[in-house]
Amino acid sequence: MKTVNILDVAIHNLSTEELLHALNHQGGVVVTPNVDHFMKLRKDPELREVYQQSDYRVCDSKIVQFASHFLGTPIQEKISGSDLFPAFYGYNKDNENIKIFLLGAREGVAKIAQEKINHKVGRNIIVDCYSPAYGFEQDEDECQSILEKIKASGATVVAVGLGAPKQEKWINRYKKELPMVKIFLAIGATIDFEAGYKSRSPKWMSEAGLEWLYRLLCEPQRLWKRYLIESMPFFGLIVHQKIMTVVSGQPSILWKMLKGISHKKWAVIRFWIIILTLSKTFL
Repeated sequence: MKTVNILDVAIHNLSTEELLHALNHQGGVVVTPNVDHFMKLRKDPELREVYQQSDYRVCDSKIVQFASHFLGTPIQEKISGSDLFPAFYGYNKDNENIKIFLLGAREGVAKIAQEKINHKVGRNIIVDCYSPAYGFEQDEDECQSILEKIKASGATVVAVGLGAPKQEKWINRYKKELPMVKIFLAIGATIDFEAGYKSRSPKWMSEAGLEWLYRLLCEPQRLWKRYLIESMPFFGLIVHQKIMTVVSGQPSILWKMLKGISHKKWAVIRFWIIILTLSKTFL
């Protein structure tokens, strides 16, 4: 599979159709990196290890897709968890081998999502669900109980909506204890969307890369820090990657560009090079 390098993370450059076909034939673990994930990956060695061991890393952000175009290696399609999951169960509505277990959301929400999806598909494709309590991942007895519940359901697919990085780490930690499960999907807030508990942004906002703004307006107290502070260094890091790509790949062109720069402009350039280098070092 072709990949695109974004901040040292190899993103699989797949269409939704190609991903669905690959999952049905080969199975695997799907993670869906967005800007927030990229920033967490820089500080969390365990999450980096999880990403390296995942089978599919697909772009979950229009902003990340825009960044890929800026870097000259365009990602062909944004495949967010909330788009992938309905595409997945729709693709497999008549495939009796696909039996899905939902893990995540608040108590009762996953059950509503199960009922709505099964009604939409016309069969019990969601075989069971569970909404764990906050902090459950630190309780090994609770995790083992969840594993037994998944096994008893006969599920061949587990869709985990616990938020990043909890969902990715839980999948990586316990996937070997579920040999009958062929596909693991990290789907974030998708269970809430499917249940109608939360609303998705309008399509035009998503296509314009403004889904973050819609979510911020809906949940400002929870998300302001993520979007307005923690995610901001992403843009400087992308510019840094672009500069390093130009320097390493086309030094002669870069030299011609720099020859006519005034001393005043050089001072500004040096300032931003220092800032970007510090960003890459410490973030």
